[in-house]
Amino acid sequence: MIVVDIETSGLDPRKHGILEMAGLKFENPDVFFHSYCGLDKEDEIDSKALEINGFTEEETRDLSRPTQKKALDKFFKWIEERKDFYAAGENVGSFDLNFIKVKADKYGLIFPFQYRSYDLNTAAVCKYERIYCKLPIVDGKIKVGLPQILELVGMKDERGKHEVLEDCRLEAECISRLRHGRGLFLEYSKFKIPDYLLKNDNLQ
Repeated sequence: MIVVDIETSGLDPRKHGILEMAGLKFENPDVFFHSYCGLDKEDEIDSKALEINGFTEEETRDLSRPTQKKALDKFFKWIEERKDFYAAGENVGSFDLNFIKVKADKYGLIFPFQYRSYDLNTAAVCKYERIYCKLPIVDGKIKVGLPQILELVGMKDERGKHEVLEDCRLEAECISRLRHGRGLFLEYSKFKIPDYLLKNDNLQ
């Protein structure tokens, strides 16, 4: 299973571009891919996106960075070498993989991931319902994002901005705690795993 995360210049893959991408092998998290990339000339920038990921507009247009096409081509070859086409992450199917697929089609690249993916958000909602016997619904909508998932597994995000490789590590740690009741990275061992995740009813 490959934990995937990207940072973008906005939410619309047909208008915006990928600024950074990463993949991490869940079963062997020392194996990872990471690349920055520059926007295409036609890509637009949403200032709200830059507030989240911390990039400056100058960095997004940095011509010394690989193009999105080159970065994706290297990423896809890395995936092929791993022989693992099952992606995981927080809303990975509806956002990250969708964004990557649109760009792959634009550049004539073969999208390597299989259709199905492991959605951390869904796994967390299922665990939340098991624990509290209700869904985390606020104003008629499921209110669960990475901060809430981290809280559920006994962690918190202490960063000031998003960074894709760190997001991959956080998401992989959450998956491990939800599925197996144990941590994955030594650096997160300072966060105690809640007792309700140590029971034998963890998601498999």
